[in-house]
Amino acid sequence: MSGHSKWSTIKRTKGAADAKRGKIFTKLIREIATAARLGGGEPDANPRLRLAIDKARIANMPKDNITRAIEKGIGATDAEAYEPVVYEGYGPGGAAVLVETLTDNKNRTVGEVRHVFTKFGGNLGAAGCVSYLFEKKGLLQFERVDADALLEAALEAGADDVVEVGSQVEVVTAPGEFEAVKRLLEERGFAPVHAAIALEPTSTVALEGGPAETMLALADALEDLGDVQNVSANFDISGEEMARIAG
Repeated sequence: MSGHSKWSTIKRTKGAADAKRGKIFTKLIREIATAARLGGGEPDANPRLRLAIDKARIANMPKDNITRAIEKGIGATDAEAYEPVVYEGYGPGGAAVLVETLTDNKNRTVGEVRHVFTKFGGNLGAAGCVSYLFEKKGLLQFERVDADALLEAALEAGADDVVEVGSQVEVVTAPGEFEAVKRLLEERGFAPVHAAIALEPTSTVALEGGPAETMLALADALEDLGDVQNVSANFDISGEEMARIAG
């Protein structure tokens, strides 16, 4: 079990972020509707939709909202459809940043993303400039659990790694093993507070001081954009440095 502070865990350690800003439901509805439009409205036959619904349930979205989002996706016209677009760039200290969006206006979205990068000392790059530094992984986040018991159960279930960050524990899986590991851990009584197939860095860039603070502000500002669904980055900030910034 390792104990570093990647952005994938930092952004959930920092708090309920989007939930407190009132934007998480809007983003989840967009993801559910898009998943239903692209793969149909039956979760059992549409893994992307099933995952989006799981995320909505973890966020305590009412069942009626989920149902309406699916119905909206199934009946979406071309004018209502959102297109997935990924933007790539660099943040302070040369950290690689991937921004996943769902947009109905690419000109608007790229303008907003570029503005945020520029504001916080980063640069929006060309397609492919940093994507090779990331790989897809299944991530399951847990809070207030017996870490040793979770570690044992996760490895038995076929997880690749277990990462401890403060009071939180993150189970990492191969994308193809995600559903099976999640199901087995839930059967053992471990309920994740976050579950997703995410882009994880294959290497990290250590940041501290001003660059660390600015990188966190950049990532937060990107996630605050309405069209942005997820931000992945390869920076690493030590626990001591995070405590200093939080203080």
